[in-house]
Amino acid sequence: MTHRAGAGHPGGSLSEIDILVALYSTRLRYDPKQPNLADRDRFILSKGHASPGMYAILAEHGFIARKDLESYRVLGGICQGHVDSKWTPGVDFSAGSLGMGLSFGIGCAHAARLDESKRTIFVMLGDGELQEGSVWEAAMAAVHHELGNLKVFVDRNRIQNDDFVDAQMRMFDVPAKWKAFGWEVKEIDGHDMEEILEGLAWLDSIDEGPAVIIANTVKGKGISYMENNPAFHGAPPSDEQLLIGLRELGVEV
Repeated sequence: MTHRAGAGHPGGSLSEIDILVALYSTRLRYDPKQPNLADRDRFILSKGHASPGMYAILAEHGFIARKDLESYRVLGGICQGHVDSKWTPGVDFSAGSLGMGLSFGIGCAHAARLDESKRTIFVMLGDGELQEGSVWEAAMAAVHHELGNLKVFVDRNRIQNDDFVDAQMRMFDVPAKWKAFGWEVKEIDGHDMEEILEGLAWLDSIDEGPAVIIANTVKGKGISYMENNPAFHGAPPSDEQLLIGLRELGVEV
């Protein structure tokens, strides 16, 4: 997608993809034939620039056609650069400026409570995004309102738009921060499927307040020249790099 468009965010899509595979394949309640079903679970990709990963999942699970992936970053296409609920079936949150997804998730969790619905609200944040003060205001509010139907993943790949997170603004002990705000916290390897599935089961076991999984991931996972490389936060591969990357991911080209 990013190669075809000549733009986009491959690195963060590869760091999130294992979590999305597990979530959509084993846990999230949805019906691709009825993407706006009122009682469906919600998934909010707060780091909405990592849309290629999201679109791949939506195509895999029947919300959109594989042909639709060719509309990525095309004017009028249904796969916009940032996920957008107006354009894409299965997208529950229109992203843009970072730091908004958790607040939106709180609203969704409150709505579920008012509806007396058992739907669960899942939010994925980036670790660079944690530098936004609005995230911590929302984290405090979620605990105050005892939103046990709110579950968060932090895709901690340690790279943001301009550089490594620690070079831009150190986050220090991220799990301790969430614990200090009153959240239940668990750390996992965000590329170990067994740990991800155990993490999902753990999230389901927490119902008296919000819970967060800190997923330690690798930006550009699986592609040698992308892994831990800030240059591929928002840059597509060249023709040669595309072929190398596909081969390393086990795709015959």
